[in-house]
Amino acid sequence: MPTRVNKIIMENSDVIIKNWLEIVSEKRKNDYTSSISEDLFQSTNREFVNVIFDSLDQQSLTKGLEAFSERLVNLGWPLSYLTDGLQTFRRVTIDFVLGQNEKIDTDFFSIILDRVDSWVDPIINKLVNEYSGSWEHTVSLQRVALQELSAPLIPVMRNITIMPLIGTIDTERAKQIMENLLEGVIKHNAEVVLIDITGVPVVDTMVAHHIIQAAEAVRLIGSTCILVGIRPEIAQTIVNLGIDLGKFPTKSSLRKGFETALELTGRTIHRESNKEEVIEDIIGSIEKE
Repeated sequence: MPTRVNKIIMENSDVIIKNWLEIVSEKRKNDYTSSISEDLFQSTNREFVNVIFDSLDQQSLTKGLEAFSERLVNLGWPLSYLTDGLQTFRRVTIDFVLGQNEKIDTDFFSIILDRVDSWVDPIINKLVNEYSGSWEHTVSLQRVALQELSAPLIPVMRNITIMPLIGTIDTERAKQIMENLLEGVIKHNAEVVLIDITGVPVVDTMVAHHIIQAAEAVRLIGSTCILVGIRPEIAQTIVNLGIDLGKFPTKSSLRKGFETALELTGRTIHRESNKEEVIEDIIGSIEKE
């Protein structure tokens, strides 16, 4: 009986495909594929259904199915396009096979369901696994990228680096901050590191503890850490919590911290005189003459 069902499906593949395309095209008017061009949508549908019939003809999942799913993942097509399409294909195929028989008993109906399910279900499982694997890989890459961006160490001048921190600091991120700090100080040969917490919304005991640990680690490898961006409310919180930040310099702004960093690295700041004052002095000296 399964061979007979396969024969009916393969011999009438054109009709089944036509019925499937009509239903899928009708659904398209109100779903996520409405923004896709008509040519791309139709060509993808035909490729999709050809891949399905190839798997039935060869009695196994084909490399074409893997290539098709991988291409859809790369193009950003939703998984629901595949799962909805296969569920529709299941219904269309069952309806067509049943329609070819005038007398349908329970056993025959069960055989058709089992045969179509054994054909369609492995395809669904394969496609879901392909999508899941791709998403996991993408999420893994994004996690690595976010970790790198969560605690960047930026060299701004010779021997001076800045680490701007934005958002909350938890234990995992604190570990990343520590690693980036130590690696960056060695890599850039930094004498002074500015940790800017302007973008950190809350500094509690845990956050302060992580920052102190990071600053102490930097000190142990021969560099100085300056904490900058301490807003009035942050300063008040630190005092109320009894947190001791006296072991390393603190500044209210990045500008003040940078000036201190220049001094610590043996540099001085020369400010030019105001041009208007210079002109007035020149005019005044001329008038005196």
